[in-house]
Amino acid sequence: MKTAVVILNWNGRALLERFLPSVAAFTQGDCKVYVADNASTDTSVAFVRQQYPDMEVLELDKNYGFAEGYNRALAQIEAEYYCLLNSDVEVEAQWTEAVTAYMDAHPEVAVCQPKLLSQLEKDRFEYAGAAGGFIDRYGYPFCRGRIFSTLEKDEGQYDTTSEVFWATGACMFVRAEVYRRLGGLDADFFAHMEEIDFCWRVRNAGYKVVCCPEAKVYHLGGATLPKSSSRKTFLNFRNNWLMLYKNLPGNRLFPVFLVRWIGDVTASFRFLLSTGWGDFHAVYRAHRAFFRLLPETRKKREKINHSRSTEGIYQGNLVFDYFLFGKKTYRQLSRSKRP
Repeated sequence: MKTAVVILNWNGRALLERFLPSVAAFTQGDCKVYVADNASTDTSVAFVRQQYPDMEVLELDKNYGFAEGYNRALAQIEAEYYCLLNSDVEVEAQWTEAVTAYMDAHPEVAVCQPKLLSQLEKDRFEYAGAAGGFIDRYGYPFCRGRIFSTLEKDEGQYDTTSEVFWATGACMFVRAEVYRRLGGLDADFFAHMEEIDFCWRVRNAGYKVVCCPEAKVYHLGGATLPKSSSRKTFLNFRNNWLMLYKNLPGNRLFPVFLVRWIGDVTASFRFLLSTGWGDFHAVYRAHRAFFRLLPETRKKREKINHSRSTEGIYQGNLVFDYFLFGKKTYRQLSRSKRP
């Protein structure tokens, strides 16, 4: 089998009812669709088996989260390419073919994403990946088409196939052999930023990550955890620190973590004034959780070759660029500091 399209589900029958029709209609050729279920307690598994008998359901014994849920599901599948597809994504014709054809022709590319647009506003980029992601020198993620909360209208400005730093986990194609060799997603992340960490490790291993905008999909976004969730705040802050500690070269750890600590303290008080105690406290819980995971994370760090770790990183300060200098789009960022 060439491509295994794997949708991770947890109590998501409503999303499956809404989005599986396009996946079933437009996933063609040497492809098979799997639904990996994280021990749902709703009727989503029965729904898939009844309505889509050609799709294979992989039932896991508990909710392992996004990262380990995919690891356990993909370990059961033999294919050349895996496509990790969120359950809230609408696809269109040729959505797999364009990406895998590009990867077939470029063996140095281990990870690839299509252009990610909003399912609610289909002429606008979607937050989770847009036209491919990057990080700045302090680990703040952004995309071609999305910086912080500013989402650009898609006017073809990013329609060139380009190397990026990370690909969205909402629709990420990856060579199965590379996924297995690198150990897959980091289970300690549970969810959020695990794809950035994985793509960074892919790049450190000498492969490329690319956005192929010839293919496009439409992402609803926020279906599992809304942006207002303090759980999401906790995961994003904790996992960003885990990602940086694992992947940065040694000489960058102290200056980056010093700046990030100041930034996180500032962010926590902004949360306190805007969204309340939950997000404020989530930042400090994230820091404590990071230090609890530090011994195990150090072991993972020791296995990574950091000689390429800073390649492809935007060398500016995204917070200053956005909030102080009003640079709201990727094209406005300094060309001399872009990768």
